[in-house]
Amino acid sequence: MTVNYQERRARLAAMLPAYEVDAMLVTSGVNVRYLTGLASSNAAVLVGADGSALLVTDNRYIDKTRGLDVEAVEASDVASRLAVPGVGIEAASMSVATYNRLGGGLVPLEPLVERLRMVKDDDELELVRTACAITDQAFADISRNIRPGVTERDLARLLDARMIELGADKPGFETIVAAGENGAIPHHAPTDRELRSGDLVTMDFGALYQGYHADMTRTVCLGRPADWQREIYDLVAEAQRAGCQAVLPGVPAQQVDLASRSIIMAAGHGDRFRHGLGHGVGLEIHEDPFLGPSRTGRLEDRVPITVEPGVYLPGRGGVRIEDTLVTRGSGAELFTKTTKELLVL
Repeated sequence: MTVNYQERRARLAAMLPAYEVDAMLVTSGVNVRYLTGLASSNAAVLVGADGSALLVTDNRYIDKTRGLDVEAVEASDVASRLAVPGVGIEAASMSVATYNRLGGGLVPLEPLVERLRMVKDDDELELVRTACAITDQAFADISRNIRPGVTERDLARLLDARMIELGADKPGFETIVAAGENGAIPHHAPTDRELRSGDLVTMDFGALYQGYHADMTRTVCLGRPADWQREIYDLVAEAQRAGCQAVLPGVPAQQVDLASRSIIMAAGHGDRFRHGLGHGVGLEIHEDPFLGPSRTGRLEDRVPITVEPGVYLPGRGGVRIEDTLVTRGSGAELFTKTTKELLVL
């Protein structure tokens, strides 16, 4: 992947005069990576409105800056090396303690780099596509292991290991496996609870590939589904199709959420869909834009985003179906392609 980091910094620089600052101190690790190519746990980059840039990191990472298209220097106290009064900072990611340590006089800014990161270039989209392909294949490969007697934790480990075997850097987030009544907990952490005949089993997982994420959720049934299980599965599947069809450039985020949510509400389960419809994916697993009832803004072209409605019935179980897709003018392009028909195993 050949990235023009200088062009990314130039786009940020062009935004700064509107905020009456001459430079911006970027301290968020993922944003430093986006602007310079350096992945580290301790780095900052000062981007000037004139297009200049200075990258600072400590001696653990200074060697990794060789070959980057930005001037780099070493310092033990990274942020303070670049912080001067009147410089803009990332208000959403800089802690109050760091701000106070830097002596104040800095100008808190809204998430400008995050705004740039929303729209992906061709290379970024290809990395997300590859992460999704790994995720799809991992699910196909471990499907035979989804059977009574296997624990939630064992199944999560199998998914994680298979994604790495297929070329993932690592799992993109903590894999969720929720069987039976645990499926009513949207972010259930896998336990030693064994899968049983009659369970709905929800799996939410995704690969990380060269820094970019995939996100997919599938719900399967062990044995013939009961009427209530088939009912909520078909309902969620209908809502998910409607949400995916609503993903288009220019459409308000609230409208996409409502396309799915209104179907679940009409079926009397509105109070059982307890989270937003989706979120952007890229260098972070959850990034702008977010789809929800109170979210503002409109979708743009070339934005990878998830659509993941769910219905959760306490004490009984739940269903969530999620895909990663990308906004296109002619209709959303699906990146996760595993079937969404109810798999009966």
